[in-house]
Amino acid sequence: MRRFFYAINNDNTDALPLPKLGDLPLGSHVELPDSIVHHWCRVLRANIGDQGILFDGFGGEYKVELQTISKKNATATLLTHLKDDRTAPIISKIGLVMSRGERMDYAIQKATELGVTAIQLLSSHHGEVNLKPAQVNKKLAHWQQVAIAACEQCGLNRPPIILAPLSIHEWLNQPASNALNMAKMVSPIVSILSQDIYYQVLRSAADLRMQMSVPAAGQPAKPERLASVLKQQSPYIELLIGPEGGLSDDECQKAESVGFIPWQIGSRVLRTETAPVVALTTLLALYG
Repeated sequence: MRRFFYAINNDNTDALPLPKLGDLPLGSHVELPDSIVHHWCRVLRANIGDQGILFDGFGGEYKVELQTISKKNATATLLTHLKDDRTAPIISKIGLVMSRGERMDYAIQKATELGVTAIQLLSSHHGEVNLKPAQVNKKLAHWQQVAIAACEQCGLNRPPIILAPLSIHEWLNQPASNALNMAKMVSPIVSILSQDIYYQVLRSAADLRMQMSVPAAGQPAKPERLASVLKQQSPYIELLIGPEGGLSDDECQKAESVGFIPWQIGSRVLRTETAPVVALTTLLALYG
């Protein structure tokens, strides 16, 4: 059954938000956002009576049936609510130095499939990408849509929040307590969603911070505290992943000074788009 993200906001910040699905009684007719009308009704050529799944990011998903279809609009009836969110048992935020083109899309897509909670976009000394102010909104919207599309495919009902780029030093100097006015740091499509209680943990200090490290002689393979942290219920872990050229010595030292412990997985050097996949998979496997 096809799954679609029911965005209560769209890219037009002046438009009124749609109602949350959870605020509507079962049996209600909901107006579908333009993106769903285009994809489901035009591209996939759905017909009245066809059923699908809607999720708005606020918890669970809804089985719906197409009620009306016109040239520009469509409505669906809410049939049942399914509570399963399929969220990962580990809350995770990745500070990810931006890379070019498909590599960045791949990193975000696969991190989403593995249940990442948030991705903070970063620029760094050796990074390939430094967005101009005029580029930020467009790229942020694109990467958030990559994450949403991955959710539609994999069954995750709470999309990761993609946070607007900061320099790595700006991010590392930021106390967790005043971390972010997330509504101003995200694409408009998730601005209200980012304020949901589920994402408020991102404002607190992580239980463990690790930076993905190039293999180095004499360095422990993994932090000693990792095993005990993974015994907690819903541990919150932050990961720092550098660019293809690695973090500079100054950036590594700064990261260590604010609690990011080096973590090397194996004896090989991973590509920047591979590192999130390996790191999240390893954490989930160790968690059990």
